[in-house]
Amino acid sequence: MKEYQTITEISGPLVFAEVDEPVGYDEIVEIETEDGRTLRGQVLESSDGIVSIQVFEGTGGIDRNASVRFLGETMKMPVTEDLLGRVLDGSGNPIDGGPEIVPDERQDIVGKAINPYSREYPEEFIQTGVSAIDGMNTLVRGQKLPIFSGSGLPHNELALQIARQATVPEEDEEGEGSEFAVIFGAMGITAEEANEFMDDFERTGALERSVVFMNLADDPAVERQVTPRLALTTAEYLAFEKDYHVLVILTDMTNYCEALREIGAAREEVPGRRGYPGYMYTDLAQLYERAGRIEGKEGSVTQIPILTMPGDDDTHPIPDLTGYITEGQIMMDRDLNSQGIEPPVNVLPSLSRLMDDGIGEGLTREDHGDVSDQMYAAYAEGEDLRDLVNIVGREALSERDNKFLDFADRFESEFVQQGYDTNRSIDETLELGWDLLSALPKTELNRIDEELIAEHYREDETEAAEVTADD
Repeated sequence: MKEYQTITEISGPLVFAEVDEPVGYDEIVEIETEDGRTLRGQVLESSDGIVSIQVFEGTGGIDRNASVRFLGETMKMPVTEDLLGRVLDGSGNPIDGGPEIVPDERQDIVGKAINPYSREYPEEFIQTGVSAIDGMNTLVRGQKLPIFSGSGLPHNELALQIARQATVPEEDEEGEGSEFAVIFGAMGITAEEANEFMDDFERTGALERSVVFMNLADDPAVERQVTPRLALTTAEYLAFEKDYHVLVILTDMTNYCEALREIGAAREEVPGRRGYPGYMYTDLAQLYERAGRIEGKEGSVTQIPILTMPGDDDTHPIPDLTGYITEGQIMMDRDLNSQGIEPPVNVLPSLSRLMDDGIGEGLTREDHGDVSDQMYAAYAEGEDLRDLVNIVGREALSERDNKFLDFADRFESEFVQQGYDTNRSIDETLELGWDLLSALPKTELNRIDEELIAEHYREDETEAAEVTADD
């Protein structure tokens, strides 16, 4: 193994060194400083005679006298089932005071693309216990469904609630005691947020079935690029070799993209839209496409990436590109949050593109699709009427319109609102939906099959709604 003392330039998180033989892309590098510290890095670019290296721990303390060693292999994650219950830093080193990890094997963190022919179509329901997701934007196994949030909104609370409550009810009923695991990858979060996450994981016992990767805001930006790849490599191992159903929660993808931009600027690349690298779409796709199911394998990898939209702008490159790659989005809403709705999920711009394949008879319930469609339509009409009320006043509306206005209010305060500690089964969610829909006249339920109306519609709810309106 050759050792070089040929550093020519240091720029931000990058080190440039001269070499006299070819060096592989993504190869792991050790840099030994004069004071005896050993820093790890990765080859970012390799050309004749010179390589650029991104240093995970930052370039502080490196000078021209530091020595550079190329290890001849790419970065690998030591994987084992014993990782469950462990807390690791953004580079995969244990930070929970537990024993060293003894791996079953070491896997390349870049991962292998799943052969499209081998992919199994995602269609099994995952119950998160959150009505706005289970009822209106259902998550299925193998899906990638991001949460689009904004600065200061409680996306972390929602993420923790999903991590705590997510189950695969179909297998629970069959008594298989399905192996369900959560991989939590945090990038660029504050120490306060990290403490909140860990307190919640430990208080609720969710840590036992989780692997947590923590990259804090004061950790190097370069490490932020590695963290999600370590998390997804661990997820793929547990899913496709140990038959776990794995839910991967990645927060915050905005910090990850900012790290990409920072490194792109240090490399003096030509920037793309709003200063982000032109290859950001490809980079994000390499992460998001590592979700799915493989034919012949019991396990699955489901992803919930969380991103905060800068300035609440959904046309910003980060949510824009994420929306192209993923299968829908859960939108959090500042107005609902200011009203105290928990979680403040706005179902109208939210979408789960695989929902139709993961609900219905044998999966959730026969009436799920119709109830969801009807609630969506009724809530959308109620929202439109709110705009009209601002102009003409409520007294100018018909009795029918008033019922839709009441429906929109109750939908937010009873269906979406549930707090972060309430775990609703899919049956409870759908029954609550029927309670709300039964306040509307039967003639307005034009998206629900008549047999289902006859079976589930509650006449007493209509009478109660009329009494309330008269009061």
